[in-house]
Amino acid sequence: MQKEKSKKQSVAILFLAALILGISILSGASSVQAAAGLDMSTSYPGVTAKAGDTVSFDLDFTSMTGESYDASLSAVSIPEGWEGTFTGSDRTISKIHIDGNAVSSSDSTADSSAASFDLSIPDDAADGTYAVALKADAGSGVEDTLNLEIIVSSEAAGQGNFTSEYAEQQGSTGTTFSFDTTLINNRGTEQSYSLSSSAPSGWSVSYTPSSSEDGSQVASVTVDAESSEGLTVTVTPPENVEQGEYTISCTATSANESLTTDLIVEITGTYGVSLSTPAGNLNADAYAGSETSITLSITNTGNVDLTDLELSSSLPTDWEVTFDESSIDTLEAGATTEVTAYLTPSSDAITGDYVSTLTVGNDQVSSDAEFRISVKTQTAWGIVAVVIIAALIVALRYIFKKYGRR
Repeated sequence: MQKEKSKKQSVAILFLAALILGISILSGASSVQAAAGLDMSTSYPGVTAKAGDTVSFDLDFTSMTGESYDASLSAVSIPEGWEGTFTGSDRTISKIHIDGNAVSSSDSTADSSAASFDLSIPDDAADGTYAVALKADAGSGVEDTLNLEIIVSSEAAGQGNFTSEYAEQQGSTGTTFSFDTTLINNRGTEQSYSLSSSAPSGWSVSYTPSSSEDGSQVASVTVDAESSEGLTVTVTPPENVEQGEYTISCTATSANESLTTDLIVEITGTYGVSLSTPAGNLNADAYAGSETSITLSITNTGNVDLTDLELSSSLPTDWEVTFDESSIDTLEAGATTEVTAYLTPSSDAITGDYVSTLTVGNDQVSSDAEFRISVKTQTAWGIVAVVIIAALIVALRYIFKKYGRR
């Protein structure tokens, strides 16, 4: 009887031990399943940026059990003054659904769900290494934490550039300057840049993208990730601009950076010359085959001295012209000088009006004046008329002397 009782106790003890062991195993399995329920990851958990940048981390969420979860997203650790936002489909999000039934190439129970975490670094952030911790929590102990490392460096890679092939140009007043520039986006995301300029008062600055089919001017431009955009910068000085050197600062500003390139314009001065006569009359009388003098008035109408001015002409066939001074070495700004032109019509020219063009100029400037020349023909009849008149006067005097006393 005692042996039977002892045997029953042994069986009871073994059953109780087995029960305790089974509960422990089930509890452990449940804990493992909860701990391994989801995984939050990113391809690049460590990045380098500079103060003022906004960096974006692409996030992947995977179900490790085949179960679907709705996980809350939060930044459980972030440096003071920094700001972070979870986004999905261009919207701010606070939760993400992880579908356990989706199939991935590596695991039949895995589901990768796309979202991102955008982290804004303050402008005054000091260089150094910073840590950010993100958490996805589906409840019931199903959660995962992702640790990010951000190295802030003033020499951070990825900064864009704004350059000009020829940043310095020169020209006279009235010249419109065109600069070929390139805006480079070295970042891994598309950037939208606002375009602005700082120029002296009265100057006009405009931007035209190289990709523009109709040549339209723009105030902003979008540049793809790790790409560039050509921009033609047109600079127009005011009409009364003075001689000198001017700097135009062009700026392209995005949410992450501000890029500047300086363009230099040198105004060499206003070139101008006029050709006329002292009285302003552009007509003269001449005789066929005879030389006629015309006084020319040449004025430097610009604000810089003119050098090596040459006089030339365009005349009817067989006409000739000479100048008492065919070239002018220097004509100071605002000064006027006079030159005599000796014009000889062709000896065969008939009576009538002719156009003769006289020109003064150099490599920078020129001026034309069209003269209307009225040609008169000299004939023997004029001499005969003079002789006849003289003879009549003599005859009348003789008649008065002979018959006047009667």
